Amino acid sequence: MSGLDVELRRELAAIQKDALLRELHRVDSSQSRCIEIDGRPFLNFSSNDYLGLSNHPALKEAATRAVAKFGVGAGSSRLVCGSLAPHHELEEMLAVFKGTEAAISFPTGYAAALGAITSVAGKDDVVILDKLVHACIVDAARLSGAKLRVFIHNDLSDLERKLEWARDLPFVSSKSRRRILILTESIFSMDGDLAALRDIADLKDKYGAWLMVDEAHATGLFGENRRGLAEEFGVADRIEIQMGTLSKACGAAGGYICGSRSLIDLLVNRARSFIFSTAPVPAAVAAARAGIGVIQSAEGEILRQRLWAIVDLLKSELIKAGWALPPIRSAILPLLVGKETEAVSIATALRARGVFVPAIRYPTVARGKARLRLTASAAHTAADVTEIVNALTAAKTGN
Repeated sequence: MSGLDVELRRELAAIQKDALLRELHRVDSSQSRCIEIDGRPFLNFSSNDYLGLSNHPALKEAATRAVAKFGVGAGSSRLVCGSLAPHHELEEMLAVFKGTEAAISFPTGYAAALGAITSVAGKDDVVILDKLVHACIVDAARLSGAKLRVFIHNDLSDLERKLEWARDLPFVSSKSRRRILILTESIFSMDGDLAALRDIADLKDKYGAWLMVDEAHATGLFGENRRGLAEEFGVADRIEIQMGTLSKACGAAGGYICGSRSLIDLLVNRARSFIFSTAPVPAAVAAARAGIGVIQSAEGEILRQRLWAIVDLLKSELIKAGWALPPIRSAILPLLVGKETEAVSIATALRARGVFVPAIRYPTVARGKARLRLTASAAHTAADVTEIVNALTAAKTGN
């Protein structure tokens, strides 16, 4: 055994000792309300496929047509020769859907965050982010080289203190002004709670900052036109950078940034995760476009209402069963456990009963705040709710 392997096995043993070791579970079925792992069926309450679109006939047909016409791969970076018609069609649709001048797509949401934040913020600037934003936003903020400040989760007073500090910093640069960029999610991915976007936008305006909001877990679920929480709260036109993913309610894969024409043109020229990445494959792009089409349709509203009905039923039954839940309406329901070992134990007991809900542990969440993260889908049924609540009750009591 090489010296490297000795060191790595030591690290893995330490991870396992802390109940933090992760393993890949091979899934031999499509992503849906039920999945197959190791030849066994499991009721799935862990997917972000909120509207159940990943198996929708319209998305499958769009992907198939794209493969027939454009092939399997994109061939290169879009700035070389890989900017295929489906990419342009998707971005035109995204801009209209989100009510912005333009949009740009990326292979993943991670790449979208990385490209946008590092393009608009640099060493002379300040980035202020919510403590619970997604890891991709944290990583991008660090890579930008900007001065970083973290405000207490959803704490507007702490955010204002950070903005005052940033405004009063001495500034010597060839640029006309220091950029102050606020970063937040609209629906937070691990707790399912909502950002106070109206108040954040007010503070942004007061201190001359810019605002970037990740709508990954809100797009398709909130707003009159299902554009997201920014639409729901009436502040979409006050957000300079709208980010999202195409892998959740949209049912496909990829990430995007929506905003002004100048912003998108800048990203085409500066976003390294765009410039130096092979373009997303045509099938995924076409499926995402079809997914947005479904979301915007009358069927999209029916699916949303079906999702909220399942969410309401699931929350009601969980509370009856003795689980504490935050007083919010979200498709993400965190069941806080605390100890990592206990969360793993409950998740294992659930799998023994044919229910798949993984334990969420550090570093995804803080140490000692392990949880089961339930996510509801429009594809779930009332019978599914009964099954998971019964399984959770049995797993919690050890029966």
